[in-house]
Amino acid sequence: MGKNRLFHYSGIGGQAVLEGVMMRNKDLYSVSVRKPSGEIFTSVEEYHGLLSGSPLLRIPFVRGIFVFIDSLVLGLKVTNYSASFYDDDEKDRPLDKVADAVAGDKSEKLWSALTTVIAFAVAIGLFLVLPVKITGWMGSYLHSQALKAAFEGAVRISIFVLYILVISLMSDIRRLFAYHGAEHKCINCIESGLPLTVANVKKSSRFHRRCGSSFILLVLLISVILFMFIRTDSIVLKLIYRLLLLPVISGISYEIIRLAGRSDNILVKIISAPGMLLQRLTVKEPDDSMIEVGIASVEAVFDWRFYQKDAFGYDLEDDEDESEAYDED
Repeated sequence: MGKNRLFHYSGIGGQAVLEGVMMRNKDLYSVSVRKPSGEIFTSVEEYHGLLSGSPLLRIPFVRGIFVFIDSLVLGLKVTNYSASFYDDDEKDRPLDKVADAVAGDKSEKLWSALTTVIAFAVAIGLFLVLPVKITGWMGSYLHSQALKAAFEGAVRISIFVLYILVISLMSDIRRLFAYHGAEHKCINCIESGLPLTVANVKKSSRFHRRCGSSFILLVLLISVILFMFIRTDSIVLKLIYRLLLLPVISGISYEIIRLAGRSDNILVKIISAPGMLLQRLTVKEPDDSMIEVGIASVEAVFDWRFYQKDAFGYDLEDDEDESEAYDED
C-alpha cells in the first residue's frame, strides 16, 4: 500500500438492532433494517439527549452518567423500532389481545414499558442481588472486606459471561451479534482510511475499543474496587449503596472508554484488553448482506468521504484503485 493507514477517531458510534444497525453521529441517528422482503429500510431521526447543550456534558466523570442514560433510552427506542418490522406475525398472540383490551392504541407502549421494567428487575436480581447473596453465604471463608468485594466481583463477572454464553445459543441473538460485528467493522473501515465498501469492511477488524460490551465489563471491574469501601454487614444497605454508586461507576467507565477511543498507547491497550477479549463472545463476523445494512446506516448520517479526506489528507476518489489492489491481497 502506498499510503500509511493510521487510526483516526471519527466520533461515530452505534449498536446492533434486530436485523439491522443503528449509527449515531452527534444529534443524528439512523436505523437501517433488513425487512422480511429483503429490502433495506433506513430512517433518520434526531436525538438530543437529556442535557443537550448543557455545560454538565463537558465535565469529566459527570458527563458519562448522562451519556449512559441517553444510550439506554435511545438503545431501547431503536430496538423496539427494529422489532416493529417483524411484529406482524405475532399480533394475534393471547397476551397481545389482553394488552389491546387494557390499553387500546397504547398497547405497544404498554408492552415496551413492561418489558423494560422486567429487564431492569432481572438485571438487578442477577448482577446485584445474587452476587451479594452468594458472597454472604461464603462469608465464613472470606475474612476481609477486600476479599469479599473481590469474590463478589468475580461472581458478578462470571454470571455476566455465563449469561452471554447462554443467550448466544439463540439464533436471533447470534444474528444480533453478527450485526454488532457489521457495526464495528464499518467504523473500523472508516477510521483506518479505507473507502466504505463491502470488500473493505470485510477485511476490517470486528473488535473496537469503544464497544458497549467493553463498557459493561469496565463497569463490573471498577465496581470491584469501589465496593471495597462499603463497610456494612446488612445486605439491604449493601444493595442500596451499590445502586447509589452506579452513576459514579458509569461516569468513571465512560472516561476510560472515551480515552480508549482516542488513544493508542500501551496503557490504553492493557486497560482495553479484557473488553476486547469479551467481544469475542458478543461480536461475530457478519455476512455481506449484514455489512450492506451497516454501510447504509453509516451513509445516512455520516459523510465518510469528507471525514477521510480531512483526517488522512488524501482524496478518496484517487485512492479507489489502491483500495481495490489492497482488497486482493
